[in-house]
Amino acid sequence: MDDAIALVTRYYAAFNAGDIDGMIACLSPDVAHHVNEGQVRRGTIAFRAFCDHMARCYAERLDDMVIMATPDGTRAAAEFTVHGTYLATDKGLPPAHGQTYTLPAGGFFTIRDGQIARIVTYYNLADWMAQVSA
Repeated sequence: MDDAIALVTRYYAAFNAGDIDGMIACLSPDVAHHVNEGQVRRGTIAFRAFCDHMARCYAERLDDMVIMATPDGTRAAAEFTVHGTYLATDKGLPPAHGQTYTLPAGGFFTIRDGQIARIVTYYNLADWMAQVSA
């Protein structure tokens, strides 16, 4: 359990540092990344492309982090608050002009051989849309 919590903590610390390589170092090569309201992306190459896209469109910082894990360390979950700025218009979404937003969010993880094998991210898209459209 402690190793799983430490792994997820490292992953989110790398996220907050904007360190995509640090995030990828926590992932299994065949990671399944289930993004909110999107397609499942498989593998670290697809994960990096997603992160590069997100970095162009959004600047985000996560805080109020709470991380939990099962006793056997094979699953973990995190709850946090996203503080973001919408930097560039993302396809199919409202125009970006530097709007800020704050969202409760969560992540769910499967851990295999000391690496993250599955990530599921959740936030309320309708809440985000209302904040950036106001």
